[in-house]
Amino acid sequence: MNIDTSILTLIIAVPLAGAAVLALLPDRGNIQKFGALIVTLFTLLCTLHLPAHFNGAAPAGSFQFVIDHDWITAPSIRYHLGVDAMSMWLVVLTAFLAPLGVLASWKIPSINERAKTFYVLFLLQQVAMLGLFLALDLFLYYAFFELSLVPMTILIATFGRTKNRRPAAIKYFVYNFIPSAILLVGILWLYVKTGTFQFPALAGLAAAHNISPNGSALGLASLAFLIAFCVKVPVFPLHGWLKDAIVEAPTAAVMVLAGKTGLYSILRFSFGIFPEQSHHIAPLMLALGAIGIVYGALIATTRNDLKELAAYSTLSHLSFITLGIFGFTIAGLDGGIYQILNHGISGSALFLLLGFLYERYGTYDMRDLGGLAQKLPWMVTLYVITTLSVIGLPGLNSFVGEFLVLSGSMQAAFAHHVFWTVLATTGVILSAAYMLIMIQRVFYGHLGVTSSGQPSIDLNAREHTALWPLVAVMVLMGVSSPYWLHTIDTNGVAMSLQRTAAPAEAPATRIESESYPKPVFVDPALGAAALHQQPEPALKGARY
Repeated sequence: MNIDTSILTLIIAVPLAGAAVLALLPDRGNIQKFGALIVTLFTLLCTLHLPAHFNGAAPAGSFQFVIDHDWITAPSIRYHLGVDAMSMWLVVLTAFLAPLGVLASWKIPSINERAKTFYVLFLLQQVAMLGLFLALDLFLYYAFFELSLVPMTILIATFGRTKNRRPAAIKYFVYNFIPSAILLVGILWLYVKTGTFQFPALAGLAAAHNISPNGSALGLASLAFLIAFCVKVPVFPLHGWLKDAIVEAPTAAVMVLAGKTGLYSILRFSFGIFPEQSHHIAPLMLALGAIGIVYGALIATTRNDLKELAAYSTLSHLSFITLGIFGFTIAGLDGGIYQILNHGISGSALFLLLGFLYERYGTYDMRDLGGLAQKLPWMVTLYVITTLSVIGLPGLNSFVGEFLVLSGSMQAAFAHHVFWTVLATTGVILSAAYMLIMIQRVFYGHLGVTSSGQPSIDLNAREHTALWPLVAVMVLMGVSSPYWLHTIDTNGVAMSLQRTAAPAEAPATRIESESYPKPVFVDPALGAAALHQQPEPALKGARY
């Protein structure tokens, strides 16, 4: 049997079967822990088949490892899965973080008391995340989109660290459920107009302007999609659930809580099905992205609670990605997609370290800590490396994404883009300020009340095992970024060429040579800047 024809089903089925098996096993000893670890490692092994056999030369808009079978006849819903370069790396990232999340939960007392509940819910969350990235049928996608709400809500409500955990879970659920109901209306409207839920077909109809002649209805449908996705990111000012959810959620849940699903959904469905409407609203999204960067960074500088600082830092960095992708330049889109991966790696490492520190001292309050560098040399080393990654030190992963985002948004064709880019750049400075101040307050200076009264135990083997793979990927993605960007660039170029509307916008261009039948590849490390540095004769016209 050709594994390529079933690998996507296997990727979803393994954690689903694992959750079912763990639900039947007794909740005693380390059965649940080891069971969850084995399942997540096997899922990761399955996902590695995708980049190992991915055809990087495939044309933009095509999907690989496709599975397409009849499911429900009326309405016409199909079991349709597939990946391109963007969704492939998100699937691998999700599977990569899962075993690290299991290791992070190994010694948490509240989890060990109800290990079966936690690990079954955690695996169901993996099923939802993986299915969401793989689904090419809108109804199937929506099923996974909704499924992702349930395990996360229960995890926050059951395993939150304070008495505020249930209000936080309710807030998270309400914020995400109401927009998702509006999303369902938009999906059903599309089906009524087109007779299909299949994303490739809908994208083709959108490119030919054949979804509906009613521009107002199309605009409302695009808003239904965009609002649901912006809440999921979250985009400022729709971030009301983020701080409470991150503060309360256990570390393993926080690692998958924000960013990936909402941003992927915008790139895939909002840009793919509503390209014209996405360009119309892009100036507003650029403004919200820039404001969110500075707002999140400024609030983070005032926080004493490490989890709250990390929550507002998350808002700031996700807003950075929003700024990049809504510029609709090749560099901005490439950088935005790459930065989604970077945030998954660096943000997860930060939350792991915060969790390990909390296990030792029982507090996230920086005022109670301090002077830990001598006591915890390995921990401070990994904190510093992670901090440098988060703030975008050259040579580490986030620098590449941030550079592409800023260079791309500076060359966007929308009004006031220069102002918003300059404002966003101040967020980079603020990010360095609050992260480095955090390192100084927690690890240097005088010992705090809590840190002086507790025994200091440096990172153990389990914690090293969870952290060093993330550090290795930070370095690898910093020095070998073309490995990822050569495949991601296919998506970036395709999305930048979807400029179907605004006549005030400058047309997107691709470099073509008389000697080559195919477009000449522009190194993503240079991004859109390279397009404007080419001699005029090399440009053979513009395409929308």
